[in-house]
Amino acid sequence: MRSNPSDYEMIAPGSLHAIVSLLAKEPGEWLPLAGGTDLMVQYAAGKLPPRKLISIWNLPELRRIEVTPNVLQIGAGCTYTDVRSHEVVAREFPLLAGAARWTGGIANQNRGTIGGNIVNASPAADSLPALLAYEAELVLVSVRGERKLPYVSFHTGYKQTLLAPDELIQTVCLQRRYSRYFSHARKVGARNAQAISKVCIAGLGRMANGVVEDIRVALGSVAPVPLRLTKTEQVVKGQTVDAALMTLAKKTTMAEIRPIDDIRSTARYRSEVAGNLVVEFLNRLNSQPAERALDYG
Repeated sequence: MRSNPSDYEMIAPGSLHAIVSLLAKEPGEWLPLAGGTDLMVQYAAGKLPPRKLISIWNLPELRRIEVTPNVLQIGAGCTYTDVRSHEVVAREFPLLAGAARWTGGIANQNRGTIGGNIVNASPAADSLPALLAYEAELVLVSVRGERKLPYVSFHTGYKQTLLAPDELIQTVCLQRRYSRYFSHARKVGARNAQAISKVCIAGLGRMANGVVEDIRVALGSVAPVPLRLTKTEQVVKGQTVDAALMTLAKKTTMAEIRPIDDIRSTARYRSEVAGNLVVEFLNRLNSQPAERALDYG
């Protein structure tokens, strides 16, 4: 059963100040709408409750990608197309550029926004493990001003976040310090694009003198939230990559995640695949030349 348009109210104030002012005046009453790639699916299926919608689409304050000597700042209203086509993103943050290429088809990439992907809070979202691996920081904005928080703490449960009712995500900040890291991503699903992942991985690693000097591993679709594998990282860091370490890393990964059975896959399958993906990443990290920056398996 399709939704009835008369059940919804939508306005487009056209400025960030006007929008956050309204969110502050009536907290929880207005639902921000950017590209609409998720909300319109709910609307078409008759599953979007009657709401007051406020458009934040194409706001100049949210649509900028700014490069400073140390930080890349991506406006929350930037689309996947904006992200995947930006030179610095492609060169220095290939995990994020690759995730943008995987997210839906061209039409969705032209409309879907990075901020919307974060706020939608799906544990299966392609871009979120990359943001965890890059240790992104979010800038949230309201009439009270700006506040910053590490992205790793933003998701508190399935479809739950630390975003206050009167706040928007304004910017995603990435430190420009990963040029010497080996990057690896893999999406396991019916196909790479236009399919929700059964499991996906984003990994960054750096070898020195035959040992793992630094490593970051994040997975999607294996827990109620996108998950950074901190215990697995601790097991691997400072070690030589050999058969014993890979066995331990796989065991630790499978203990650290919390997959479920759903329409796309089973918990058992996800657990086994997640462990194998981490082993694959370690194998490739150990075997690739230090100057190689990206591997998409």
